[in-house]
Amino acid sequence: MEAIVKLVDGMRFVADGTTGHSIVMDGDPEFGGADTAPRPTELVLMGLGGCTAMDVISILRKKRQDVKGLEVVVRAKRAESHPKKFTEIHLEYIVRGRSISEEAVKRAVQLSMDRYCSVKASLEGVAGFTYNYRIEEE
Repeated sequence: MEAIVKLVDGMRFVADGTTGHSIVMDGDPEFGGADTAPRPTELVLMGLGGCTAMDVISILRKKRQDVKGLEVVVRAKRAESHPKKFTEIHLEYIVRGRSISEEAVKRAVQLSMDRYCSVKASLEGVAGFTYNYRIEEE
């Protein structure tokens, strides 16, 4: 796996991954950015949310749950001083569908958090993790 990050202008960068896909990052205007794209730290949280969401939906589909929607809200707190690392991360899973088994959701989230999500595993020991889930009937 590899990523190449190139300066575009100001504090805007384009990152290219081995899959051939690109993403733009930008900084806060206070630090020379133009606020045209997510910050790198936001991308870490987005990556975490995407990683666990893919795990959970995959597991729920294998359990034949009638999932119509899945949302993962990731909230984090950061240290006040540099390097301002994440200190606390909370994930809220919102599963929408018909007759969704609470046990299936609970197990899917646990498996993602404890075994499958590589982004969470990479952040383990850096920040404390908490999570909850809720099921919304459609």
